[in-house]
Amino acid sequence: MSKFSHHVSSDEAGRTVKDILRQNFTFSSRQMNRFKKNDCILLNGAPARINVIVKAGDAINIDFSDEKSLFVPENVPIVPVFEDEDLLLINKPAGYVVHPTKGHPSHTIANGLMRYMEITGKHFKIRFINRLDMDTSGLLFIAKNAHCQEEIVKQMAVNKVEKKYTAVVCGLISTDSGIIDAPIGHPDPEKVARGVIATGSPSVTHYSVSQRYEKGFTLVELLLETGRTHQIRVHMSHIGHPVVGDRLYGGENVRLIERQALHACYISFFHPITGEHIEVSAEIPKDMERLMEKIK
Repeated sequence: MSKFSHHVSSDEAGRTVKDILRQNFTFSSRQMNRFKKNDCILLNGAPARINVIVKAGDAINIDFSDEKSLFVPENVPIVPVFEDEDLLLINKPAGYVVHPTKGHPSHTIANGLMRYMEITGKHFKIRFINRLDMDTSGLLFIAKNAHCQEEIVKQMAVNKVEKKYTAVVCGLISTDSGIIDAPIGHPDPEKVARGVIATGSPSVTHYSVSQRYEKGFTLVELLLETGRTHQIRVHMSHIGHPVVGDRLYGGENVRLIERQALHACYISFFHPITGEHIEVSAEIPKDMERLMEKIK
């Protein structure tokens, strides 16, 4: 979305631009300061100060059109499953880092999104709302402006965003469902691995069994209350059922699959502009389908 728009009613006449924005939108103080600094607030098409008095029929717009990311466009697969002027959700394939890092400076999802914008003629600053590990597939949530990003993050903080994952884990889980409530921390800052430690951050994962395989594997659906780094992988390993293919947490099995069999399959949220409750799903990838055929 490039603009938030509002037309001043007769009841609102005589108030300031700032009053109108506060009444009709939920911009944070930080966002308002950014708008003022970058001349994003327009009154009847011209930059305006927030203390200007408005009259009936005036049009107030917040223009984000100059915001953009500076990643190098690259041919990385981008598969949209939901998109409008404010938000984008894609089905991320396994094997890609979300954004450039020291270890992966290029060929990331961010680079692919820049190429996607070139192809589609769309322009927005890339604002990732969630993260997925390089070898985890599934729904990746991107906001197209700071307001929507902040609003979805607020929903996450009060558990209004529901995130579900599908995984194949080692061993037969005996109970049909359960809750793993175990704090996750970073035992050794020199290493990537996280772990369940007493000084860790509160972390809660719900699981339910979808199918048990006689060969000694279980298909599970997982619902996150918190979003710690490697949370599902750490928690499932902690209860003795690491994710199949997870080299880091004890589930390695290259004979079956070459990465952890973990897929972000579902997200629901309230649209930050319309208030509509939206549910989005992402198909299970082919490598996980092949895995499930092998273990039947």
